[in-house]
Amino acid sequence: MEEKVKILAIIGAGAVLGSAATLAISKLLSNPMPINNQSVGKEYISEAVNSNELPQSKYNGMATPNLLTDEVVSEQLTRNIQFFGLEAQQKVTASYVVVIGLGGVGSHAASMLLRSGVGRLLLVDFDQVTVSSLNRHAVATREDVGTPKALCLKKHFQSIFPECHINAKVILYDSLSEEEILSGHPDFVLDCIDNIDTKVALLAACVRRGLKVLSATGAGARADPTRIRVADLRESTNDPLSRAVRHRLRKDHGIDGGIPVVFSLEKPKAKLLPFKGPSGEEENPSDYQIVPGFRVRIIPVLGTIPAIFGQVMASYVATQLAGLQVQMEPVVNFDTDHYRILHQRLIEHEELLYGTSMQVEMLKKLCTLPKSCGMGEVQGTYLLKMLGVQCGVL
Repeated sequence: MEEKVKILAIIGAGAVLGSAATLAISKLLSNPMPINNQSVGKEYISEAVNSNELPQSKYNGMATPNLLTDEVVSEQLTRNIQFFGLEAQQKVTASYVVVIGLGGVGSHAASMLLRSGVGRLLLVDFDQVTVSSLNRHAVATREDVGTPKALCLKKHFQSIFPECHINAKVILYDSLSEEEILSGHPDFVLDCIDNIDTKVALLAACVRRGLKVLSATGAGARADPTRIRVADLRESTNDPLSRAVRHRLRKDHGIDGGIPVVFSLEKPKAKLLPFKGPSGEEENPSDYQIVPGFRVRIIPVLGTIPAIFGQVMASYVATQLAGLQVQMEPVVNFDTDHYRILHQRLIEHEELLYGTSMQVEMLKKLCTLPKSCGMGEVQGTYLLKMLGVQCGVL
């Protein structure tokens, strides 16, 4: 009996100690150690959600305090620190990034920049979360439908990386809000806007102010993620939005390039859908614009592609902030003369190996015989060998 009492006493004591340890750890995690006599917890984030000025009380325009001295933060960013190195990751956590346009592309870009440890974010979008946007938004749920996208992201971001200083602005970027949005010396500006007028104005302002900017072009109506590239705006092809932006920047602002963009080499598989009013009849979309130049008609979107656009943008910016040089896949664009020269060289090469151009064409057709006609594969292959050619060579 005494044995059982001793065992129960030991178990009880262990349970009490375990509970005390759990409580202590919980308090430690919920109240991180102060850094430089300043708390970098939720009190920073709870500042004006939609103030008219960039918050200056905590940072006074300076870089974010070194968040990596916090044990929880450093643990959360362990894999980034291992990849970049501590000094490079400190550059990321001390950075200030502005993301304008928080839809399918911008929400994913902002989300991964947050998870990469960017210490200060400004999120800008005047639009609201809709049910139809849930197929491509990074964090929005049905409960967020009807709320501003900027506030939706901030709410979710607080639970992911509460030490990040986040400011959300529910406003439209234009010449009147330029100073409010682009002041404060951001290290990078992400243009995730799909409206041409607003996009052109933002890019021109960034160039004028000497700010680093990365722009996203059309992600709608695409399906092939392997054809997404990062290159100068002048090199983007098969994208109507890029073409229009290039023309407007050159015509209205004298800007011919020098702006990196994320775009797809894939030709769009769909166009803007016709706009139908309440009556069900096609009407003029401009009659229903919320603000001048705002696109009312929609384009079909496979949600994965804008998400990948945003991930590419975040990766590009994070590596730039860390000082890691990444060589992007080059975009090779040839004009008609180049293609003609390459074709002629190919013909000359094949003639050198296999005879005249007529013989080359005959051999190409013969290579398809075993699969495209009644001739058996053995007989077709034998015929080609008689001619000194094997299937697949051409």
